[in-house]
Amino acid sequence: MRDLAIKALNIAQQLGASYADVRVMERTGEGIEVKNGRVEGVSSSTSSGFNVRVIVNGAWGFASSARMDNAEAERVAKQAIQIARASALVAGDPVRLSPLPPQKGSYRTPMQIDPFSVPLNQKVQLLLDADAAMRGVKGVALTSSNMEYSREHKIFMSTEGSEIEQDLFDTGAAIEASAVDPDSSEIQTRSYPNSFGRQAGTSGYEFIEAMHLTDHAVRIGEEAVQLLSAPQCPSGIMTVILDGPQTALQIHESCGHPIELDRVLGMEAGFVGKSFLTTDKLNSGYRYGSDIVNIIADATTPGALGTFGWDDEGVPAQSTPIVTNGIFSGYLMSRDTAPLLGLSSNGCVRADNWNRLPMIRMTNVSLQPGTWKLPDLIADTDDGIYMSINKSWSIDDRRLNFQFGVEMAYEIKQGKLGRVLKNATYTGITPQFWGSCDAICGRDEWTVWGTPNCGKGEPMQTMRTGHGAAPARFRNVQVGVGRWS
Repeated sequence: MRDLAIKALNIAQQLGASYADVRVMERTGEGIEVKNGRVEGVSSSTSSGFNVRVIVNGAWGFASSARMDNAEAERVAKQAIQIARASALVAGDPVRLSPLPPQKGSYRTPMQIDPFSVPLNQKVQLLLDADAAMRGVKGVALTSSNMEYSREHKIFMSTEGSEIEQDLFDTGAAIEASAVDPDSSEIQTRSYPNSFGRQAGTSGYEFIEAMHLTDHAVRIGEEAVQLLSAPQCPSGIMTVILDGPQTALQIHESCGHPIELDRVLGMEAGFVGKSFLTTDKLNSGYRYGSDIVNIIADATTPGALGTFGWDDEGVPAQSTPIVTNGIFSGYLMSRDTAPLLGLSSNGCVRADNWNRLPMIRMTNVSLQPGTWKLPDLIADTDDGIYMSINKSWSIDDRRLNFQFGVEMAYEIKQGKLGRVLKNATYTGITPQFWGSCDAICGRDEWTVWGTPNCGKGEPMQTMRTGHGAAPARFRNVQVGVGRWS
């Protein structure tokens, strides 16, 4: 792999590249899915290849291949050069890269148990046991459980002298139960520990063991059944407390995506749009949230899904303030976008495979913990709604106007949790919503939630991101915006 990278770099330089880098990568993944008491599927895949990225005459060129030999390294390097020369014919500002000293080193995801070393039948049985516990609840009609784990080995080398080797592991799992009302055909679903995929992190099999899936299965089934007879969530301007997973999704959609500088600059707008956090708002005192809102992007967070040693441009993992005491203070940047603001890259570029061009992606964009304990926060809330785990989301292409729905909600009356409510939704405008945040729970209730399926780009790339969050309270929120029959 190293010899192939050196060959490609040498060819690129000989043909006139002012800069070149090579990424050689192998990714292996396995997945297990159980539905309604049966193993629905067991999958295993391996993908390997390399890519060459060059700058010629101030323009980018990129090419890749799954065939890894010296002849192919030469061909791909030449193709990248040709693409860059063609791109340079289009009028535009030349690419400038922020400075980066040569990077040398290696990184491996810290873990206790390699998930690939655990016997398959043991992993399958865990999911079957959780599934059986959910199906044992009267009224549960549909059950599912899943587990996925992967390892990614990659080498990065550049003409600037960087040489980096990384072994990254991610592991995750989830369970889900649905109940169906036979008279109305209404379906209600509860998930654990998170919805839409699974909870995941950069860790080993111990991450899955710590979820105790089977211990939570009965509760999940019972809550799905309970939702069928629960009253609809009322509408009105109310106080809302979001649980950790829902706060994490709120961060992902209304903060994580709009701070991607390529979106802000209009360089990547086709799939998920642009951003309301335009460059005039940086360092101008623009208020994103209340004084207690502090958000950071930190690719060094232990065990988080967006954690690594270096990004795919060879920039070291680091922590960046995004919102400081409510004031907008930073973007996720690349080596070619940061100089446009007179800044240096903060290491936020990744590609989901060897045949994809690296682009700005979220690392671990997290809301810093406050000081409250959840029981005290509920007791301090006279009248409101507690909302748990996402069910639906909608947000405009500038990440400004949003609407979210949750699986389960509880009314709060005189500081106590009351009736279960179903089909709870809320809506808002991002800076106004975060400006209404007046309480955040503390470190003991702060968890880094993984989003293993964040989509961006055309062709779309699926990336793994993390979001640290604790339950948080928001005042004067529009609740109950949906119509339900």
